[in-house]
Amino acid sequence: MTIGIDGINLIKHFEGCRLESYQDSVGVWTIGYGHTQGVFAGQRITQADAEALLRQDLANFSKSVSNIVPSNVSQNQFDALVSFAYNLGVKNLKTSTLLKKVKDNPNDPTIADEFGRWVYAGGKKLTGLVRRRESEAKLYSTGELIYG
Repeated sequence: MTIGIDGINLIKHFEGCRLESYQDSVGVWTIGYGHTQGVFAGQRITQADAEALLRQDLANFSKSVSNIVPSNVSQNQFDALVSFAYNLGVKNLKTSTLLKKVKDNPNDPTIADEFGRWVYAGGKKLTGLVRRRESEAKLYSTGELIYG
């Protein structure tokens, strides 16, 4: 599977786009729509570069998530899981109770609650992460795209 437009829009909304590199809440150099690989202090890119980096990143994350989730997840469920992995890393998704529940039964209504457990960065609960996880959970469970 590949990420759909709702997933892309969710990621764009919560990542925002910055054309000059910055350190995120845990000190990782970031640019564009949350791109982190090879980013350095003082780096600048164009909007077109940001879009291209996002497409590349989403292709990689879509492939990684496709490899670990069951084939019977819906597009909205997949989009929510890619957003989660994009923000927290595929490794965290792989080891999560969230993924275990998805593998057991992608339509388990308690899965939405699992998103809300991932709202901390650097040991602090962040409002932005609370809103993002609520949006991912809503997209996963109802197919509705909200922005918290």
